[in-house]
Amino acid sequence: MPDYSTVTETPQDKGSPEQISMLFTRYQWAAGFCEGKKVLEVGCGAGQGLGLLAKSASLVIGGDIEPNNLKFAQRHYNGREKIKLLLFDGHKFPFQDKSLEVVILYEAIYYLSDAEKFIQETRRVLNDNGILLICTVNYSWEDFNPSPFSTRYFSVPELYDLLKTCFPKVEVFGAFPAVADSTKARLISFIKRTAVSLHLIPRTMKGKELLKRLFFGQLIPIPPEIEENGYHYQKPVLISYNTPNSTFKVIYALAQA
Repeated sequence: MPDYSTVTETPQDKGSPEQISMLFTRYQWAAGFCEGKKVLEVGCGAGQGLGLLAKSASLVIGGDIEPNNLKFAQRHYNGREKIKLLLFDGHKFPFQDKSLEVVILYEAIYYLSDAEKFIQETRRVLNDNGILLICTVNYSWEDFNPSPFSTRYFSVPELYDLLKTCFPKVEVFGAFPAVADSTKARLISFIKRTAVSLHLIPRTMKGKELLKRLFFGQLIPIPPEIEENGYHYQKPVLISYNTPNSTFKVIYALAQA
């Protein structure tokens, strides 16, 4: 099995201001759907968002297939009664039917070997009013760079069609406009696209830090827990579900049972 900790944002890494903003935005957006509910995050990684979710949820369960990811969360959240951590595969959940109210999958759908199975499992464990929240890098973004361990990326219409197989109501959103609005931004975009085409992008989070320092300057340590203390939040905006979208860097989906 691949070592997913090498491609996961962890407290050992540093990121650009936009990267930290994206991390915060994911969980701030999700928190609005979690008040008083039982929440599961599949592929929770190092668990940076679990604490923010637990402020409003009645219970937050973080699950990941990679032990090296979970150890960060286990160490940080030790003793936090509203946060539980489990090691499991995202294709098979260790939960009873209709036992949860919110399922979250952030920046991980492209690692699944069978995304359809994940959707079916999610529908099984959600109650009659449950929701699924997904966030993924936009496959149609001009500067898109695939992860080394990815299996399949979904365009907006493909993601919508996948979710509609099990959920009657699906909405798709975009965040972080892919606009190169300065000479520097256009230069960075050009260099990135060239590096991607020549397979020169480092394969690990740690390896990418040097490039980020060159392009963005001082990097920010990725915290063990995201908090509402000034990170820039960019509210996802509703977009059309029936056509590929290259306007945004990040795609969100909300599916309701």
